[in-house]
Amino acid sequence: MFPGTRWLILATVSSALFLIVVDMTVLYTALPTLTRELGATASQKLWIVNAYPLVMAALLPGLGTLGDRLGHKAMFTAGLLVFGAASFGAALAPSSPILIAARMVLAVGAAMMMPATLSLIRLTFTNAGERSLAIGIWAAVASGGAAAGPVIGGALLEHFWWGSVFLINVPVVVAAVAASTLLLTNRPGDAGRPWDLIGSVQVMVGLGGLIYALKETAKRDPSWGMAGLTLVAGLLAMARFVRRQRRSRFPLIDFSLFADPCFSAGVATAMAAAAALIGVELVFSQRLQLVLGLSPLEAGWLILPIPLAALVAAPLTGAALSRLGSARVLWAALLVTGLALLAFLASSDGPAGVWIPALTVMGLGSGAAMTAASSAIMLSAPESRAGMAASVEEVSYELGGTLGIALLGSLMSVLYTRAMHLPPGIAIAPEARDSIDEAFALSEQLAQPQAEQVAAMARMAFDQAFTGVVGAAAVMLITVAFIVRWMLAGQDGAKDTGSSEQRVDEC
Repeated sequence: MFPGTRWLILATVSSALFLIVVDMTVLYTALPTLTRELGATASQKLWIVNAYPLVMAALLPGLGTLGDRLGHKAMFTAGLLVFGAASFGAALAPSSPILIAARMVLAVGAAMMMPATLSLIRLTFTNAGERSLAIGIWAAVASGGAAAGPVIGGALLEHFWWGSVFLINVPVVVAAVAASTLLLTNRPGDAGRPWDLIGSVQVMVGLGGLIYALKETAKRDPSWGMAGLTLVAGLLAMARFVRRQRRSRFPLIDFSLFADPCFSAGVATAMAAAAALIGVELVFSQRLQLVLGLSPLEAGWLILPIPLAALVAAPLTGAALSRLGSARVLWAALLVTGLALLAFLASSDGPAGVWIPALTVMGLGSGAAMTAASSAIMLSAPESRAGMAASVEEVSYELGGTLGIALLGSLMSVLYTRAMHLPPGIAIAPEARDSIDEAFALSEQLAQPQAEQVAAMARMAFDQAFTGVVGAAAVMLITVAFIVRWMLAGQDGAKDTGSSEQRVDEC
């Protein structure tokens, strides 16, 4: 391999990763437009956002291990082709159900590619210092791309129709396929390793059931029977999945890896950081447009400090990890991000110049947390399980993002419904209490004074819910930071005679 080839490989896998993570958040600024043009209900709106990370998280364990069997180049290239075709289909979707289906196929392509991106980096960069820097760049693209999604979506919607947020993927896919064909070495996989289709189905059913139950309970009039049924089905499927993996000679997820405190702490950090980043961005981008009346592009620009800060923090953190240690960065970055969210919450009613610094610190903390988490997970697993470790790492991000949307999005719905009090004497459908979009749509059927009153009350209810969601995200991050600190302080306690301050930095 020529000296510069490994960096070209990094650029190729990073371009694919950028597409994957951008598609998690690019719809945030497009969501009000989508809701209006496709006539999406409140439930369909959440599924348009949720279908992609949910399906991806469910498929990653199986497809990451399949990459170890078939070879990561083959999985990466095939995933690119599926992703490109699904992007074209999503751009032309005529209705919400078809768009949701296209987003699910997008998730299949993304789940084929994503474990391969980290595995290829680990196999390409053999020097420890270069590998840490490469993982830092990978994390910068992951965190920065997810945070840049609303900016890209807003810029495209300023000049094109909503389908452009998907169509822009196609030329990037074509270039990445050409580059991967020329640059990537076709390393053979472990042909003797079987693929557990049953386990893949079990984890998909388990995750799907749990998320569906959570979303159902957040409705204004939930079906408690359906919520209970899907919850039980999800728990049973996950229990059977765990039992099957513990008994398997070739598990999709080797749960013995979680005995390593660094590995477990990395997973916890990745999930918490992704949940906060994705969930807060979802509600914040809607607040900028629906409450403050900004255009998608204007909303995107105001979110820009998060991805810019993450892009700066991630590679710098990757380069410094060998000196600082992943353990210290894991909990400290989460703590900083949580405190930054509290500062943002305290200043969010002021001018942008007051709260933008808090968003910038949030981006710095997120970028550092994701870099340290990726390094801790990947370097805690043996090279023969690079695909499995990569899939666990990415499941952590995707499941974290899914939970961020589901938990914080559902909390948003619950708080909005409780805070939204329709004015007495105004005849309007009760669906106005489901979401601010539906309140705005229904208010257009009223006379002007009444319409303005309903819209004003919807904005007030949304603002109250927004405060609760951001506060919950901050508390979650700070709590997980102390849990991670505790997990790492106890490692090697039986054999290490040093202080806990020394042990906590040993990842």
